[in-house]
Amino acid sequence: MSAEILATRTVVAQSNFLIPNGTIIVELVIFLVVLWVIWRYVVPPVKRIMQQRQDMVRKQIEESQDASERLAAAERKYEEALDEARTEAAKIREGARADAQRIKEEMRAAAEQEVAGIRQRGEEQLTTQRQQVVRELRSEIGDLAVTLSERMVGESLADESRRSATVDRFLDELDGMSVTDGQATARSGENR
Repeated sequence: MSAEILATRTVVAQSNFLIPNGTIIVELVIFLVVLWVIWRYVVPPVKRIMQQRQDMVRKQIEESQDASERLAAAERKYEEALDEARTEAAKIREGARADAQRIKEEMRAAAEQEVAGIRQRGEEQLTTQRQQVVRELRSEIGDLAVTLSERMVGESLADESRRSATVDRFLDELDGMSVTDGQATARSGENR
């Protein structure tokens, strides 16, 4: 056993990893060559691709910001147009209300004017009918008065002027009586 331990000690002594041997130098040279090849031929295209991607991302961000600004501007314009439309609609409603009120007033005035015209025509018609009735009554009363006078007096009232004077006097007396009766009726109504 001791021979084996000794052989192991000599192998261990020869392969000390802290002492550089020939393979480490070759490995180091190969590593540096691979590193130089990567630096020379791989890194520039990768950098270029990364720069292109950064530019593309930057451009997309700028476009996104521009789109956001345009969207905000469009929303502001939409709100302004909506407010303007609401204001215009309110003006139209107020105008329609004012027109409706004006038409209503015009129709009311026309109706009042028509009512006044109808009332005036009615009053004129009543006045005309009253005058006609008064004339008819005067004529009838005159005839009756003449007939009664002839019977009472016993003389004929054939003369038109006498007849007219008698009728007028009789009617004046009747008018006087009706005015006196009307005043008495009004006084009795006031006393109640």
